[in-house]
Amino acid sequence: MGYFLAKTDPAAYSIEDFEREGVTIWDGVRNPQAVRAVRQMRPGDRVFIYHSGGESAVVGLAEVAGEPRPDPRDAKSWVVDLRFLARLEPPTPLAEIKASGRFADWELVRQPRLSTMPAPEAFVAWMRRRYPKLSL
Repeated sequence: MGYFLAKTDPAAYSIEDFEREGVTIWDGVRNPQAVRAVRQMRPGDRVFIYHSGGESAVVGLAEVAGEPRPDPRDAKSWVVDLRFLARLEPPTPLAEIKASGRFADWELVRQPRLSTMPAPEAFVAWMRRRYPKLSL
């Protein structure tokens, strides 16, 4: 199973919107590095949902619900279906992720504007300890 992180601006599409819809097409990814991450996703992979902007925190968990495919509206982009799994209560703030000192090499810390990225196994293990009831 693979693990990824996908960012969203909660003013545009929040974890509440995602929970209400249940399944969504994750689109709008244009950075070539982020598009590569979307193309690597496979059904069953887990995706941490991150609110960018003021909150700057990991707020939810999703599952890849279908194979990635080219975005029909943008030849340079790809999309993937995601299924909502859970909200993370409490959310995990970026400040706490940085303060841990364990993830300095991760794109989330090094490239804060990157919208979609693989999540390192060390982060997944850290999140398992934080949220032991989640199926990671």
